Amino acid sequence: MIGRLNGLLLEKQPPFILVEVNGVGYECQAPMNTIYNLPEINQSVIVHTHLSVSENAHTLFAFYSLEERKLFRELIKVNGVGPKLALAILSAMSAMEFVQNVHAGDSNGLVKIPGVGKKTAERLIIEMKDKLKDWQVDGVALAGVENTTTLAPQSDHVAEAISGLVALGYKPQAASLAISKIKDDSLPAASLIRLALKNM
Repeated sequence: MIGRLNGLLLEKQPPFILVEVNGVGYECQAPMNTIYNLPEINQSVIVHTHLSVSENAHTLFAFYSLEERKLFRELIKVNGVGPKLALAILSAMSAMEFVQNVHAGDSNGLVKIPGVGKKTAERLIIEMKDKLKDWQVDGVALAGVENTTTLAPQSDHVAEAISGLVALGYKPQAASLAISKIKDDSLPAASLIRLALKNM
């Protein structure tokens, strides 16, 4: 199993990244918290990975920290939570924020995540509470802004950010609305998605 990649970051198009290791390009899916912490394109990067094998595909997931990967692996053990939903959870909130929601029994905070309904949120809290009892991670709070203006729809990175949100499970209309509320249209796509997730 591929557990770690140390190479050159060639592409960063949320939720996908491409890392070249010794001439081989590994396409991975990564949560937004990981993408936000990655270096610029064509710089060296180290990511921790998890290989998900299904009948139709072998999918490689990449994480900036071991804690984030550990939480991902715990999440996909929960009944009804697959890799796609686990990725959405870790894109919507940091590992520490998720742990805090579980410890507080805050299902309302979890149902805001696309794909997480009331029953799934309650199941996550029940099944994850004991597993996360002694969890210690250094979470990074998601940055937020007060949004009043609309971004230019012609912006390439705005379109890329909307596509990224759709790939994470949001409806196109909701994704466009969330991105349009962000004030600074000079931000890269990864930052736009991060802010949109926080505001949503």
